[in-house]
Amino acid sequence: MEISKDIRYIGVNDHRIDLFESQYVVENGMAYNSYVILDKKIAVMDTVDARFGKTWLNNLLAVLGDRKPDYLIVQHMEPDHSANIDTFVKKYPDAKIVASAKAFMMMQQFFGTDFTEHQVVVADGDTLSLGNHELTFVSAPMVHWPEVLMTYDSTDKVLFSADAFGKFGALDAEEEWEDEARRYYFGIVGKYGTQVQKVLKKAALLDIATICPLHGPILNENLGHYIDLYQSWSSYEAESEGVFIAYTSVYGHTKAAVELLAEKLSQKGCPKVITCDLAREDMAKAVENAFRYNKLVLATTTYNAGIFPFMEHFIHGLTERNFQKRTVAFMENGSWAPLAAKVMKEMLSKSKDLIFTDTTVSLLSALSDDSREQIEKLSDELCFDYLAQQEETANKSDLAALFKIGYGLYVVTSNDGNRDNGCIVNAVTQLTDNPNRIAVGINKKNYSHDVIKKTGIMNVNCLSVDAPFSVFENFGFQTGAEVDKFAKMPPLRSDNGLAFLHRYINAFFSLKVEQYLDLGSHGIFICSVTESRVLSDLDTMTYTYYQKNVKPKPDTDGKKGWVCKICGYVHESEDLPDDFICPLCKHGVADFEKIE
Repeated sequence: MEISKDIRYIGVNDHRIDLFESQYVVENGMAYNSYVILDKKIAVMDTVDARFGKTWLNNLLAVLGDRKPDYLIVQHMEPDHSANIDTFVKKYPDAKIVASAKAFMMMQQFFGTDFTEHQVVVADGDTLSLGNHELTFVSAPMVHWPEVLMTYDSTDKVLFSADAFGKFGALDAEEEWEDEARRYYFGIVGKYGTQVQKVLKKAALLDIATICPLHGPILNENLGHYIDLYQSWSSYEAESEGVFIAYTSVYGHTKAAVELLAEKLSQKGCPKVITCDLAREDMAKAVENAFRYNKLVLATTTYNAGIFPFMEHFIHGLTERNFQKRTVAFMENGSWAPLAAKVMKEMLSKSKDLIFTDTTVSLLSALSDDSREQIEKLSDELCFDYLAQQEETANKSDLAALFKIGYGLYVVTSNDGNRDNGCIVNAVTQLTDNPNRIAVGINKKNYSHDVIKKTGIMNVNCLSVDAPFSVFENFGFQTGAEVDKFAKMPPLRSDNGLAFLHRYINAFFSLKVEQYLDLGSHGIFICSVTESRVLSDLDTMTYTYYQKNVKPKPDTDGKKGWVCKICGYVHESEDLPDDFICPLCKHGVADFEKIE
């Protein structure tokens, strides 16, 4: 397979394997990827699993012809990629091995030698020239082993990404990338979200046209989609709206309660309802779905004064992977002393940013009028925002929306006649209640200012405390004059035709401009309220909360230079040019401060 004029694929497909890492079901096998860069000097990128050493060497020989490789670059020491290092050295004794210092330590452990005479030790930022191709090494510790390096070829703009962006399944299997990549990520890499985030920041500074992982297909189209998914997964944001119900049921009564809840949720507008019998379905798939959807229901029986073993195993699978930022509800069953809800909640006690529903469904052996009423109440609670989003069920005159106003952070949405737009503001105030008048202050530099001044309408979305940093990146770090800010989040619409956010807000209200005040740098729009909806009971995001809990802490340890106060980007240089623009948030030098 030809990746580019000089880069060839020499990996193998494994259809004999049934369990990857002896635990993950792989019905469509696995791919062990390896690559060759042909230049004045030749570099081989990783080896493959021990069982395919002969096939791999034949693939390598077919590409090399009469030539010999100069380097073997070892990005990852897990045996499915490193097993043939010793075989390679014996075949090509003049070649050098390029790897991190930790990788050579592991070679000693795996092979009884660290290949001292062949060593080329590299670290983050080091480079290697092959002639025309210039390689830069990107340290990626704990993604998902400590020795991992990625390699960037600036000539062909290829990122050799080690295990990142990989998936289950052989290359000749026809299946959607997302499902098996998501199951792979949360099963294998999911614990290390912080480390993945750091690598993504490094990758954001590279001009990448192709991603070559160690498992799964080569990615060379729509790379933004894959990177956005990794951004969501590694920051533990929910990827999709919906309720995932994981349950165990001994005699069918808990299952009947789950089916009733699922039916109620669907009737009340929940966009996706997934149920999973943990005793019979793939546990890795269940973990994947718990991370995929924004709401989780756990339903199980009390068992030996605890909970059913499959549920216990499932919850451990979540907590050891840093499960967080979700709404969680409980359903329990017990014939004499129901304890399951209490036990499950205690197991999740160390998980961050979980919102537990007020309603817990408690069955005594089987469904009853009381438990059916609890299920009705829980379905209302889980669907509160969905009911408020729908035209037929929304309360469009809920003035409690105005109580969500504080010194908070808001997304003001508008439309210039061609596309929807949105910007972050922090100046929204209720002036009067008879009639209702709202003042909104917007910086004149914002594209939204001119759009609203022209159209006379806007929506104010009250951001809630579950809003991730990506919302601020999207609506605050780029201009709607150049970027479609709703390209990746199709909006819902209010009666005035404008967009409102379907996630991360607790209320929105539609405004009609009645008066405009010019206050120099800002314009103040004094508006009447034409529609107002409450979508959740979460607190409004304040500026203080954003600074303390949402805005990333800049990684300045051991660094000298300047740090962006907006997004935390670090520019390592003694001087900061007057025209310097932050590559992440696009703010200028006024928003940088020197690292002390």
